[in-house]
Amino acid sequence: MSTSINRRGLSALALSTSIALTIRPSWGNTAITPDEAKAIAREAWAYAYAPLQGYQTMYNQTQNKAFGGYVGGFNQFRHYARSSTPADTDIVTPNNDTPYSWAWLDLRAEPMVLSLPAVPAPRYYVNQWFDLYTHNFAYTGVRTTGREAGNYLFVGPRWKGTVPAGITKVFVAETEFVGTLTRTQLFGPDDVAALQAVQAGYKLTPLSQFTGTAAPTAAPAIDWPVWDAAKAEGIEFISYLNALLPFMPIQDSEQEMFTRFARIGIGAGRNFNANTLSPEIRAAIEAGSTEAAKTLREDAVKEKTSRDMFGSRQELADGYITKRNFGAMLGIYANTKEEAVYASQQTDSDGKVLDGNRRWVLRFEPGQTPPVTEFWSITMYNLPQRFLVDNPLNRYSIGDRTAGLAKGADGSLEIYIQAESPGLGKESNWLPAPKGPFFFVGRFYGPKAEALDGRWNLPALIEVK
Repeated sequence: MSTSINRRGLSALALSTSIALTIRPSWGNTAITPDEAKAIAREAWAYAYAPLQGYQTMYNQTQNKAFGGYVGGFNQFRHYARSSTPADTDIVTPNNDTPYSWAWLDLRAEPMVLSLPAVPAPRYYVNQWFDLYTHNFAYTGVRTTGREAGNYLFVGPRWKGTVPAGITKVFVAETEFVGTLTRTQLFGPDDVAALQAVQAGYKLTPLSQFTGTAAPTAAPAIDWPVWDAAKAEGIEFISYLNALLPFMPIQDSEQEMFTRFARIGIGAGRNFNANTLSPEIRAAIEAGSTEAAKTLREDAVKEKTSRDMFGSRQELADGYITKRNFGAMLGIYANTKEEAVYASQQTDSDGKVLDGNRRWVLRFEPGQTPPVTEFWSITMYNLPQRFLVDNPLNRYSIGDRTAGLAKGADGSLEIYIQAESPGLGKESNWLPAPKGPFFFVGRFYGPKAEALDGRWNLPALIEVK
């Protein structure tokens, strides 16, 4: 946000309908036809979807003190010393493998330094860093930076300073606010204290404090627009996008696109008042938004693997908007494929949504269990909520670290997926499902080459009649 916007600027610019400035003088209702407005709204809604889903998480974790996953604000970690449960609703499709540490950085006034401890083998950890687009722009952790201690500098897109001594690596973000979903391996109930010691070693320090110099002038406070999922789904997506854009400098490759978007009132910090629109233009924008949402839902459900959904802007390459939208809908803030490959199934061979009232088997043929260097899991979620599922075993995932998981005499592995118990002798391999729609996600940490290039794929569910 520029320093010319005052303390209440964003909230007023984003959502107020009482400010005299409206979009009518700048583009009016006669400068665009309904067909044009509908087409632009469809394109803009798709562009905004992933950033707005990310904003939902950032708002709740940094601003909503009533939210169970409130982090406490910016530039600080909140650590969890347990795996996720059905009570955790910060994000859809949370993992049940590695306790989370969350943090959001405000890089407007000055960069932040992430200091990491030495982490001995075999414990796995990863600091995944994403921007307001939901792009994974930086990684620290076992795979990328090793197990030694180090200091990593995170800078915003407008920073012009000098990198001081003692910095291991610099990461430049495209946006002024960034977040981390850090995952640290837990080896069981007796390992909690050791896990917490590792988490306590993740430190965030303002650059001025790190160097012992005077702190710069603080960035202006922001009255963030209150998150309302229903508004964000419809025409008011424009208000939320306009509120975020001051912190997301437009990329050269997107200038032409934003020229189009401006025709329906989209622009950094711009006031959008749907009540000033003619009925025809308003209906056209609403129709375009609805069509874009419908298309995304219909296309996302067909996806089977995450290989191309998560990464930096450069890694997503062509089709990056669609790819990041699939990721945001199916499992926001999942890892880039080199860190972990994800696979999901949501429908049967006839295209019907999976149902826990039916009985299913996920069968790995001999020698075909997931090829990984770290570990793998299969996690159950309900639909449409996409949260973990309560069950009598308190088992939310199953995988190579599940105690008692039994292979067949031929070396095959069968996982039973259904709402009711599969019976004695099979419960060790049972992943409980809800009595109704569900989907599951396979997570494969440290994927080997055959998982990365598609030679190995998660087998399809088999229904047991």
